[in-house]
Amino acid sequence: MSEVKKIATRESYGNALVECGADFPNLVVLDADLAGATKTGVFKKAYPDRHIDCGIAECNMTGIAAGLSTCGKIPFISSFAMFAAGRNFEQVRNSIGYPHLNVKIGGTHAGITVGEDGATHQCNEDVALMRTIPGMTVIVPADDVEARAAVRAAIEKEGPVYLRFGRAAVPVINDRPDYKFEIGKGVLLKEGSDVTIVASGITVASALEAAEMLAADGISAEVINIHTIKPLDKELIIASAKKTGKVVTAEEHSVIGGLGSAVCDCLSESQPTRVMKIGMQDVFGESGTAAALVEKYGLDGKGIYAKVKEFVS
Repeated sequence: MSEVKKIATRESYGNALVECGADFPNLVVLDADLAGATKTGVFKKAYPDRHIDCGIAECNMTGIAAGLSTCGKIPFISSFAMFAAGRNFEQVRNSIGYPHLNVKIGGTHAGITVGEDGATHQCNEDVALMRTIPGMTVIVPADDVEARAAVRAAIEKEGPVYLRFGRAAVPVINDRPDYKFEIGKGVLLKEGSDVTIVASGITVASALEAAEMLAADGISAEVINIHTIKPLDKELIIASAKKTGKVVTAEEHSVIGGLGSAVCDCLSESQPTRVMKIGMQDVFGESGTAAALVEKYGLDGKGIYAKVKEFVS
């Protein structure tokens, strides 16, 4: 069996910006002294006149981007998720969200897969923060294919968009001719009848792995990739919940305010269903390799398999 191709979605982000640069001459990229880490340095190399390094001043960068958007530009602001969404929250809310400006936010190094950088840099709250801003679109791509498609879709969409990218290399699972990315539309990856696993980001590949192990135990798991947390594909989630009667959410994020909360909000309104949320259980992460942390917090295939099996039983 050939080895699965792995690419970090932060790499995909930088590559997608370069690919889109020719098609969108009004695209500009702003960095906070992290172009190398966020991988937007490749855009700087390709389009030096359309890249601005604002220094370690994320809040100022956000104000500059807001101004550029009022002049017909499509600005991307780039930094670690902890800074782009966390340190920067007030500026994103008031300078981008409130006037509903056409600014895109690239939050890289999100979640525990930042690894050795530890809890201070492992942002597990960014999706929750960005979800609360009225009119903000929130996207968490699962792999290289999806990340590149998401960047282009964000450019084509009018209004503020938050995109979440990771540091660690992840399996490419969407490399197929029929793959289609559409903001607000989830992807049914595997049909099942006993339980629904709704996943985002790195946990999508883990959910597919878990579904295979569950099948060996006679448990039929439906797997849905929800790359857009807001607006949520309520229709797909409700239909699946009606069919299976049990829902599990999996995310590399706090179980408070992220994908799990969005799914629970949806189902409580339209299809009351028993739900189990897999993610960071109201705890901070810690320093360690990305693989070790994913395993410790139960976000790998084996971890999701064990929790889903217990939930179904």
